[in-house]
Amino acid sequence: MRLGVMCSGNGSNFENIHHACPKHDIVIMVYNKKKAKAKRRADRLDIPSCYSKDEDEIIALFNAYEVDMIVMAGWMRIITPKLINAFPQRIINLHPSLLPKYKGLHAVEQAINNGEEFTGCSVHYVNEELDGGEVIMQSEVPILPEDTIKSLTKAIQRKEYAILPAAIEHVKQRLSLEIS
Repeated sequence: MRLGVMCSGNGSNFENIHHACPKHDIVIMVYNKKKAKAKRRADRLDIPSCYSKDEDEIIALFNAYEVDMIVMAGWMRIITPKLINAFPQRIINLHPSLLPKYKGLHAVEQAINNGEEFTGCSVHYVNEELDGGEVIMQSEVPILPEDTIKSLTKAIQRKEYAILPAAIEHVKQRLSLEIS
């Protein structure tokens, strides 16, 4: 399975995929913020990376690297139908809430502010509705009375590290069945 990963920031989930999914080959990582720490991680892991905000260029890169699946791991930009349609049912996204609750930005803050007892993370297929694609996998995280946005975000990230590789394996199995 040839993976393309899209990042905007730190790249911790990108590195987690690299370590947790040895059967899958991350062949390219695209980042859309020039100061993204994910670039340094890619260099250290000897994984090709490219800065781009242009979807035509991103599509061309993923095609040139013969990507089977795309993982949006902290990609903080809405993609258009052009990219979605270029890789139908082959783009997945990681989101810090139990979808369909708290789509978009500030999901952790919204869960705290609304007095939720728990939140979590979801991996879902990307479609044209923001955080609206079919959920592949979710994991619940309790919200403790002393939690802050920072502490709850860290707790959610620990769950993300577990479910994202599992979701990738699930999609791989689905794609293998479709091909055979």
